[in-house]
Amino acid sequence: MTSSKHQRNALLSRGAFSGFEDRATSCLLAHTHAEMSGSAYIGVDVGTGSVRAALVTRDGHVTHTSEESLHVWEPCADHYEQSSADIWSKCCTAVKKVTRGIDVDSVRGIGFDATCSLVALDRDFQPVAVNQTGIRERNVVMWMDHRAAEQASRITATKHEVLQRVGGVMSPEMQPPKLLWLKENLRETCWKETAHFFDLPDFLSWKATGSLARSLCTVVCKWTYSPSDGWNDTFWTAAGLEDLVENNYSRIGAETGRPGSLIGRLTAESAADLGLKPGTAVGASLIDAHAGGLGVMGSDVSGHHLPCENQPITSRMAVICGTSSCHMAVSERALFVPGVWGPYLSAMVPDLWLNEGGQSATGRLVEHVVKGHVAYTQLKALADKSGKNVYSCLNVRLENMTRGPTHLEQLTAGLHVWPDFHGNRSPLADQTSRGTVVGLTLSQTLDDLALLYLATLQAIALGTRHIIDAMREAGHDITTLFLCGGLSKNTLLVQLHANVTGLPVVLSEEREPVLVGAAVLGACASSDYSSIQEAMRNMSRIGHVVRPNPELERGRCGSAA
Repeated sequence: MTSSKHQRNALLSRGAFSGFEDRATSCLLAHTHAEMSGSAYIGVDVGTGSVRAALVTRDGHVTHTSEESLHVWEPCADHYEQSSADIWSKCCTAVKKVTRGIDVDSVRGIGFDATCSLVALDRDFQPVAVNQTGIRERNVVMWMDHRAAEQASRITATKHEVLQRVGGVMSPEMQPPKLLWLKENLRETCWKETAHFFDLPDFLSWKATGSLARSLCTVVCKWTYSPSDGWNDTFWTAAGLEDLVENNYSRIGAETGRPGSLIGRLTAESAADLGLKPGTAVGASLIDAHAGGLGVMGSDVSGHHLPCENQPITSRMAVICGTSSCHMAVSERALFVPGVWGPYLSAMVPDLWLNEGGQSATGRLVEHVVKGHVAYTQLKALADKSGKNVYSCLNVRLENMTRGPTHLEQLTAGLHVWPDFHGNRSPLADQTSRGTVVGLTLSQTLDDLALLYLATLQAIALGTRHIIDAMREAGHDITTLFLCGGLSKNTLLVQLHANVTGLPVVLSEEREPVLVGAAVLGACASSDYSSIQEAMRNMSRIGHVVRPNPELERGRCGSAA
């Protein structure tokens, strides 16, 4: 691998994208490795560039965490690949670290979440190359791989009825276009050899239990499966993938289970790999963003004077912001939002309909803008000298640039960013959209970098507002935001979300709510909680509320008048 590829892997690591807190080591301990008392659960989160694991108590406290980096290959533009063997190996290492010194008899269940990447295995469950070089180790087409953009457009052109559940437009980040690309470009190799196509979360539950059942979360959200009607034969035929219909869809999943249901138990082999007891309950998995939704949306908000207090969970939106951002809102009836994925029944919370908006590049965009600026070297030197990360330094610099009555937001009155550097996922659903910066000058100072960084964060917040507006127009009643993920550790980004949307933003008491959401799956699978909703209420808590700047709110009202 060339040095540039090493730099790319560093860029793609979860640590780089969260970027707003320093990690001295890959193993982060929230408390000392004391003996656990009572029931505990393992949550495993497979992100874009790392695997994280956590040991979580029955009441949702994270006691131990660990992180392991993943390999990412970018053989050419818009192609991103990983190795399922590498991913499983790193899962095992991370789990062993969080259970070191712990009586594993206390671990009642384990849950996995992961990015919605596509895994290819042959009939012997060995990796199959998803690339034209034939390197079998690289058998995962990553979620952010856009090689199938043309195939996605052709599937959209069929105007099949199932597309109503994905906002009317098939995204290249979903699995049907990726499968079609493999069929059309690797017909004699990958397509012919692959007996099992898994979404990555389902690969992990299979690896743990041997069960081929898929989670409703993955097949409904990324594969067009219907909880009531199952697979739609006419869709796969219209898409040019009629061969997947054979043998009752055995190549993509004939059985499904609700998230958190008992998908199986750890086999002797997987238990040895993970350092846990054979027979430990394994919950049906989730896509990583959906695990974040479980980890934050159920919090008790009593006494915080929030508009969602004494209101159903349908008044809340979870924004999971890391490499990309996902905007999750549930409803009691099916709401069709143009350009927004869903409605999906029981894909996150049982018996509720899920709509999922999103931005294909947020943390990755911030990283790209900041590290690509000529003043980055100077910024990095200042950060190293101060002992802070580069984003904290930029936030402080922006505060110092704000003088007198000038609000921070007004610093970029002449500088604007359109953030679709990797296409627009929602609500425009335009994969061909591209990013734009308007208002640049010949100056390239550190102050210029700070302003460009601010304009990028503002653009991301405005993208969230655009998605909320589209959802409200379709019938959602969103009054409160719940943020989690790496970007939510950036205090400026959080405040901008509150200011731009005019809504209060709730942050979790736990710093890793996505891992709590994964642990919820294990808790439900163990039968320690009777439902996802009960586990959410008991395992998530509010840590901090960020409210819109009242001066900006008054200014908006005055302008409107």
